[in-house]
Amino acid sequence: MATYPEDVIGNGDGGHPTANSRRADLNERAIFDYLIHPDDMYDENGVYWADLPIMKQIKFVTKTDSKETRRELGVIGRMIKKDPLSPVGAYFKNMVLPGAGLGLEGYVLFSIGNIKPLFQKAFPACWASSGKMCNPTWVQAVDYLEVMGIIVGQVLVGIIGDWLGRRWGLIQDATIMFLGLIMLTASWGTTLNGWVICYALSLFFYGIGVGGEYPMTATSGMENATGSGKISTKEDRLHRGRKVTSAFLMQGWGQFFNQALLIVLLLCFHHGSGNGPYSEVSAQWTFRVSFAIPAIGTLWLVYYRAYKMKSASKQLAAAKKKSKVTGYDTQSLRFTFTYFGPRLIATAGGWFANDIFFYGNKLFQNEFISVITKGGTSIMPGWLYNLINVGVSLVGYYLASFLIDNKLYGRRRMQQVGFLMDFVLLIIPAFHFKYYTSAPHVKEFQALYFLSSFFNQFGPNSVTFLVAAEVFPTPIRATAHGFSAAVGKLGALTASILYNYIDNQTKFLVGPWFGLIGMILTFLFLPDTTGLDLKEQERRWQFIRAGRDADYHGIAIHPRHLSVWERWRGVGKHYDADLDYKQKIDEMRGDWEISQARKHAEKEGVDDDYHEEVDDAWSDSVSTYFERTSGKSPLIQPNEKKIYESS
Repeated sequence: MATYPEDVIGNGDGGHPTANSRRADLNERAIFDYLIHPDDMYDENGVYWADLPIMKQIKFVTKTDSKETRRELGVIGRMIKKDPLSPVGAYFKNMVLPGAGLGLEGYVLFSIGNIKPLFQKAFPACWASSGKMCNPTWVQAVDYLEVMGIIVGQVLVGIIGDWLGRRWGLIQDATIMFLGLIMLTASWGTTLNGWVICYALSLFFYGIGVGGEYPMTATSGMENATGSGKISTKEDRLHRGRKVTSAFLMQGWGQFFNQALLIVLLLCFHHGSGNGPYSEVSAQWTFRVSFAIPAIGTLWLVYYRAYKMKSASKQLAAAKKKSKVTGYDTQSLRFTFTYFGPRLIATAGGWFANDIFFYGNKLFQNEFISVITKGGTSIMPGWLYNLINVGVSLVGYYLASFLIDNKLYGRRRMQQVGFLMDFVLLIIPAFHFKYYTSAPHVKEFQALYFLSSFFNQFGPNSVTFLVAAEVFPTPIRATAHGFSAAVGKLGALTASILYNYIDNQTKFLVGPWFGLIGMILTFLFLPDTTGLDLKEQERRWQFIRAGRDADYHGIAIHPRHLSVWERWRGVGKHYDADLDYKQKIDEMRGDWEISQARKHAEKEGVDDDYHEEVDDAWSDSVSTYFERTSGKSPLIQPNEKKIYESS
């Protein structure tokens, strides 16, 4: 249990304070507590919430979350009084715009599986399994090349994002997606087979932009929530996960709008009917217009990122400057594999397992839904059932966003529960396939399938996107996220290849086991960063880069925030709340002295971003205290505040 020591804090050389410097002003003491022990992480006695007994943990977390909920509701209420539509505008600015790229990605990515039944009905000589007019390898390559393009984009743009900056990665992604949508809309050929080849290659090109959205959206959203100052914000600590997953859930809205628009377009171009037979003309108009519409939004996204997101790389630039690095930080890459290798196993392995399950279902969702609908000549029932399935998934997305920052549930537990429920919900019909697909029990099968979609979003699909960036340091964050996502897409590629050669029941026999594998990997190797200060992780990283890992004593190595594997390896053995408190004050003094030296030095070319990073941490009280004790270490009587309050 963290308690303040009775002696003075941080005299650096083991000496004793003089009579003139023994006590700091009580206001200064309160300011240090505010900076080092914020009330959303520490109780009134300065005890970290994870060091409290379990019942006190529950009480503390409930109290903190309730207070924050009341504050946010109050803010919304005041906004409504001032302007009833202002909360909607705030939602679009803070949640929709950061996830616009992923929304467009979800729209196009999952349209491939949605459009495929229409192509099979309108062009049976090419797209049907018995078709002879088109090369079956190219028809199957539509799924493969899309996923391969995504993998290339995730790795390539992840590296570019850490090398040139987040902003350039974001602009590049939007530009590639815009050009890819133009190619998809205009795809053609002198023969049906030529059209399929053009369509597949266009999807590969578009996939490169889609892949880059993953590391860029996750890292930029997370770092923008953190702020650029020395001291972290309550927004980062309490809502970092919500901010990132709120952007990610736009992928679900992309799926929803794609399916809804396809239904409307087919009704418009097929004489107001969704039933077959379907003409080639109606199919061509339906799919081309469905790609042309998001191209308009993507073009606007290029403009927005180029002119409205000029500070997207600010956190990365500050981290590189602090480490005296220009270009790509290869040392951080080496250290990441050395110190955080097991975390890569968790993020990449968990994402692989999830994408076997998630994209396996999505790429072939129409085959699954055909079991529910019992076939038929019309594609409309399948589309309508898919619309319901996406709606159920959206509920999971939003619930994940609301609970992912709850310290008692959080990232790791949410991912474990989601993986486990996916395993249970689909292993049941896998071993009783004929029973659940029979007419009297098909509704039960439908419920199990929809629930699996819910728990996939309210679990691994949302969490993997967040933690693949969150558990790694800033200089290498986009690379680690891109690598993890690329391994995940290898899972999607594995599913897309494998599922072409097995029947529906076998798909259900294969997929669920990856839910169990994902749960085990999460349990062993994934740390729980829920409620952990992101800047505290960066602080630990600076110790690692300096070769002083054993000198770090902060909460980033608290057992609560370490994986089972890391605890077994003794990573948390140096955790010491009292030493950490002293160390933080000494570090603050050192940074303050640097800032004062910079202010008084008349040098040109001082970076303004670095000034802001250093200077915004110092209140008048802290600065006055450091000035008064200049040349000495901070000499604060730890229990002075409590003694004063009790007198």
